[in-house]
This record gives sequence, structure tokens and C-alpha cells, in this order.
Amino acid sequence: MLAQAAGFAVLAAVSPTSLLVMAVFLGSANPRKTALMYVTGAAIMTVTMAVVILIVLRATGLNEPRQHDPRYGLRLGLGVIALAVGVYMSRRKRASPVPGDNGGEPKRPGLIARLTASPSPRTAFVTGLLLFAPSATFIAAVQVIATANAGVPITAAAVLVVVIVTVAIVWLPLLTYLAFPETTTRVLRDANEWLRMHGRVLVIGALWIAGVILVVNGALGLTR
Repeated sequence: MLAQAAGFAVLAAVSPTSLLVMAVFLGSANPRKTALMYVTGAAIMTVTMAVVILIVLRATGLNEPRQHDPRYGLRLGLGVIALAVGVYMSRRKRASPVPGDNGGEPKRPGLIARLTASPSPRTAFVTGLLLFAPSATFIAAVQVIATANAGVPITAAAVLVVVIVTVAIVWLPLLTYLAFPETTTRVLRDANEWLRMHGRVLVIGALWIAGVILVVNGALGLTR
């Protein structure tokens, strides 16, 4: 159960936009406090949603043996959603998630771009909340835990692992920045251009991988 949930959490953590935004905040006038508030917002959203999803799924009895079909039906539905989002992203015209990557086109910046245009601890906190709203892969990770019918200690430990893995895309750069500020800034700066060019492909790939796994698992479960 833990390995499967952690696997979906790894796919949920694939967020080039979150890393690009972290690079912006670490380059702000108050990098430590701004980046810390960004991580705080991300952690609060992730923990809150994990607990809410867990409670809802347990309250509906999806962890009970008699709920076999609804349990796998939900998994199948999450897989379809992940695949649909992946297809949508692959057909959608590329847009810049952060300032400075508009290709010279006079487009109105999106919400995340506006929040990062003038970095501050407050806007960083809000950005963390928004970027870490639950995705299909994150819900799938929590669903694995919720339907495992494990005890409270194991469930709590599994949720903690999912949260840590999901938010790793932002807390790891912050920790490395605190220890090696110049090196971290240089690495993030060098990685920015590559992420701008290939980040969407990474996200689409993660969605398709998760979608296929969930669809196959859900379909097989419903046929048993």
C-alpha cells in the first residue's frame, strides 16, 4: 500500500511550474522568508486536502470489502480524468506559467504570473496554496491509503509520506538553498530554460503514466 501510494505521490510531485516559481522566489529581495511562505502554503494545502479526502473516502465506506466495485470504479474514474487532462494539455497551446517567458506576445498574464511578478511572503503563501491544489494523481495516492483499511498509525504514516513526497519539489530546493545558496541559485537558473522547454512534456508524461495505471487497475478490479 505504502509503495503504491508513494508512487502516485511521485507522479503528483512532477510540477515544473512549482520549481520555476521557487526559482523566482529565491531570486526575490527577501528569498528565505518568501520561499518559506511558499513552502508553508504548499504544505498546508497538501496536508489539508489529504486529510479531507481521507475522511471523505473512509466516511463513504470505500475501505469496506462490500464496497469493492465503487472502490475500483473511483480508481478507474481518476485514471480517465488523468488521461483526459494529459490529452488536453498536449493539445493546448503552450503558455508561460511565470513572468519572462511570453515569447514577446502581448498576452494578459495568468494568476500565477501576476502573483510572482512582485514576490512577497504573502503572495508566495497564496501561490503555494494554489499550485498545490489536489490533482488526480494526488487523489489517487490518498485513495490507495484510504481504501487499504489499515490502522490509524499506519494510515497516518502513509499520509505523511505522501505529503512529504508531493511537496518535495519545493521543500528540497529551499533546504539546499539554505545550505548552499549560490550553488542552488545557479542550478535553478541553469535548469529554468530546460524546464520551460520540456516541463509540459514531463507533466503530460506523468499524467499518462498515472492514467494508464489507474485505468488498468480499476478495470481489472471491476472484472473480479
